[in-house]
Amino acid sequence: MEVPHPLSTSDNCGDPRYRIYCNNGVLEFLSSVGFYYKILSINPSAYKLVIGPSMIQKNTCYSSDLAFGGLKLVENLPFNISTHNTAMLFNCSENILLSPLNCSSTTFCGQFEEAEQEGSGCKCTLCCHFLKDASMTQYRIRVRVGGCTAYTSVVDMKPGDPIGAWNNGIELQWVPPN
Repeated sequence: MEVPHPLSTSDNCGDPRYRIYCNNGVLEFLSSVGFYYKILSINPSAYKLVIGPSMIQKNTCYSSDLAFGGLKLVENLPFNISTHNTAMLFNCSENILLSPLNCSSTTFCGQFEEAEQEGSGCKCTLCCHFLKDASMTQYRIRVRVGGCTAYTSVVDMKPGDPIGAWNNGIELQWVPPN
């Protein structure tokens, strides 16, 4: 995958505020807490990239970044979580029902649990989904013990789309340099 300007993979190219990493031939995005996420695609003309959400550990309902609190971006860097993401939270405590999230029986996460091997450990747990919008934090998808312990995300999800048409990932956007 080509790395377009202003993204940078080393100190001597691109802008260091737009740092991404190349580890064993795989482009990765580093969160504020030191967890690496695989970059699935880059769209330089739209100032966006898509990262893979952390995997849900086999036979559990725990995201592999649970110990880090989920995805958290550095707030003073030019990246944020775009409003094109539908996040799904799994294995949630009942406290989540006090939030404005969709935790009904028709939530998208039920489809994920049924169709995806990765989601099978989350079956029969309380799950909710929400469209990441501007009123929510643009820098975090939070998971924690006592809250929700796993998540995934779909970019540009449209109601009625079959799960095979879902674009699994987390879209990040960046502010172009001056």
